[in-house]
This record gives sequence, C-alpha cells and structure tokens, in this order.
Amino acid sequence: MMRARQRGWTIIELVIATGLGLVLTLLASGLLLATSGSYRNHSENTWIDDGGRYALEIMSQAIRQGAYVNWDSKEAPAELAAHEPAAIAGIDASSVSKASDGISGLAPDMANGSDVLAVRFSGHGDGANGDGSSLNCAGFGVGAPSAVIERGWSIFYVAADAGGEPELRCKYRSAAGWGADAIVRGVDSFQVLYGLDSDEPADGIPNTFVNATAINGMDAALALVGATPEELQRDLHRKTNWKRVCSVKLALLLHGENNTRADAVVRRFDLFGPAYSDGHGDDRGVRIAEGIFPEAQRWRARRVFGMTVALRNRSG
Repeated sequence: MMRARQRGWTIIELVIATGLGLVLTLLASGLLLATSGSYRNHSENTWIDDGGRYALEIMSQAIRQGAYVNWDSKEAPAELAAHEPAAIAGIDASSVSKASDGISGLAPDMANGSDVLAVRFSGHGDGANGDGSSLNCAGFGVGAPSAVIERGWSIFYVAADAGGEPELRCKYRSAAGWGADAIVRGVDSFQVLYGLDSDEPADGIPNTFVNATAINGMDAALALVGATPEELQRDLHRKTNWKRVCSVKLALLLHGENNTRADAVVRRFDLFGPAYSDGHGDDRGVRIAEGIFPEAQRWRARRVFGMTVALRNRSG
C-alpha cells in the first residue's frame, strides 16, 4: 500500500503568507490607532462641553445677582445713592491680581485679549458670610453690607496656572481677604460685551452692545462738575454709562489638552459672529485663527460657548 506523499509549504508560499499577515497586522493597527484617536478626541470634546457649560452657569448666576439690594434693612440701602459706583464694570484685554482690591490691580493680558468682568451686589444676613442666601461666584456667603465697600464681589478674569495653562478664574472677597479660584482650564479667549439702554427714560432693553473700552470712552467724554478729585469722582458715578448696562453678552473659547483632531484644517473662531469681528477689528480676541498657535497646540479640540444674560436689577 502506497502512503500519500507529504509536503510542507514552499518558500514562496511562506513569503506570501507572511506578507499577507503583515498587511493585515498593519491594517488592524491603523484601525486601532484611528479608533483610539477618535475616542480621545470625543473625550476632549466632552470635557470642553462640561467645562464651558459650567463656566457660563457660574457667570450667569453672578450677573443675574448683580446690583441686588437688601431691602430688609431698616435704613435706605447706601448703594442706591446716585454718587455710588455702578454695580458692573469691565476691562478689555487685561487680567487682574489675585490679592488686589477689586479690579484695581491690573495685570497683562494672559489669553489673546481676554477681558475682565466685575459684578457687585448686596448680601443678606448678619456677619461677613450672612445667612447663606446670597453667594459670590466661589459659593461663599455674603452678608448684608454696612457700607458700600462691603458689598459682595464676583470678578471673572483669565490667568495662568502653575503650568502656564490659561484658566478662567473667579475672584471674590471673603472675611479673610481677597481670593480667587479656577473655574475652567484651557481658555483661548474670554470676551464680554455690554448691552446699553440709551433710551430716555430707560426701558431696560439694550439698544446696542459695546465693549468696556467703548463705555469707558463715553465716560471720558462726560462733562463733570466738581472742585476736587473726590467731587469729580462722585459726579462720574452719577453720570457713568456703566449704570445704563442692562445685559451682558459672554463668549468663551476653550481648548482640549492634546492634539486629538484628525483633520489638518486651520479653523477660525468668531466669538460674537463674523459680522462683529469684521466691524470691530480693534477688539482683540473676538476673532481667533488657529494659525496663531504653535504646532503643538494647533490641532486641539476647540469650541465657542456664548450666552446673553439680562440684569435683573438696575446696574446703578
């Protein structure tokens, strides 16, 4: 009986099989890398979405609380006096010092012309922390003021963390002094516009939206009356256009931590829309093109967040 002849693979067959195996391995590796990159980009976008929504929520709460007056006091609230400062203020393309009084300690811009927004309000209850019904942007209670300087503050600005990453911060005054906490990291630009009610009498509806520089320019053109700097300052507080602000428009451009995008398209972001950017080229930070970033940061996930918040109370 003849046994069947046995034979193995030839060299050519082995080479072909090995080549096919390598091709399949490379295809599988590419698919794995693509899937991993897509997952990381999705995770970055989720983080950005959560951070942006949280930041807008914190700021909108502070703005709606702005100019709140505690009417439970037996005496007329001092902050309603015409010569007292407005309850809202802002500075364009700047940052502030953490320990300075209010927004007096200006610092260089930290993120593409990012702005400073300050809101003041009266607290409620006895003591520095009050009864907990009025909170500043950090979540600490604010008591009823005994003088206008003791009103609560919620100040938003951009500064760098220990690693140099720009972050949106909330600055506040507590019983222990001034402090600031981070709200969200990865800020490319933080921009603010103010809705001015120019009607006489005021109807609480904004007629135009302008930046802080424009409002301060209007104030600089006011004819003030007073024999001393103090008297001039009091008259400025009476006439300031900041007391005509009835709404605030916020815009925030955030980025992820790593280059996770698969595309190579250099995008442009208009934080208040292309029309505003085209008409206000001097307003730094309202238009951001990714070409300004170094290669190591250019292909990160990015997203613009924005909202308009109406002041519930008269701003001055």
